[in-house]
Formats: sequence, C-alpha cells, structure tokens
Amino acid sequence: MGRAGQGRDGAAALIENVVCNELLARGFAVDVGVVPARETDAKGNSVHVQREIDFVVNKTSERVYVQSAYAMPTAEKRESELRPFSLTGDSFRKIVVRDDVGLRWFDDRGVLHVNLLDFLLDESIV
Repeated sequence: MGRAGQGRDGAAALIENVVCNELLARGFAVDVGVVPARETDAKGNSVHVQREIDFVVNKTSERVYVQSAYAMPTAEKRESELRPFSLTGDSFRKIVVRDDVGLRWFDDRGVLHVNLLDFLLDESIV
C-alpha cells in the first residue's frame, strides 16, 4: 500500500486539498460546482451528464471558478478540466491552478492558468 499523495492521482488530490485550504484561509466561501450538460455517448445517443468545477469561490459579490490539476498533458485532459467552465453560462473569472506551468497565462477562452506556488504566494490572483 502506497503513501497518501503518491503518484499522479495522489498528487492531483493533494493539489486540490492545498487549493481548497488556501481559499478557505483567505476567507472565501467555497463550494463544489456542478453544471449540467448534454453530450453524445459512444453510441451516438444524446445523454444528460453533470460536469464538476472543483471550487466555486464566493466573497461578497465576487464569484470565481477554480479548477485544480496536477498536469494537463493531453488534449483529452485539457478538455476534461476546461469544459465545465464553458457550461456555466456566465462571465465570472475562471482559473486553473496547475503544477505543470511556469508563468501564468490566459488561454483563448479567457481562462487564467497559474502555477500552484504562484497561486499560494499571490493573493491577488483570486
């Protein structure tokens, strides 16, 4: 039996916990977001699914959506992490906290990608 946090899935869970604890320590109300979607299954049938946003962060009138990810090395992983943002139907800020990026940057969807350490050290990100 391995130690907690060992391996890629364990590292992702640890990052998610660190991000959640940091948001709570900063005084935000933190919820898990679930957004409904209609997608096509392998047989071509239209099905209802729910996509999760790791954290819906609220403080006063501000809302920010935050995903945490160890890494997004493939197009499938990127789509899995980013798709829930496109389903919100609003223009609140969206952030992905990752361990596999250096400098922070905005993608073509307006999502901020930021390194975990940068997120922890710069409270202005959220």
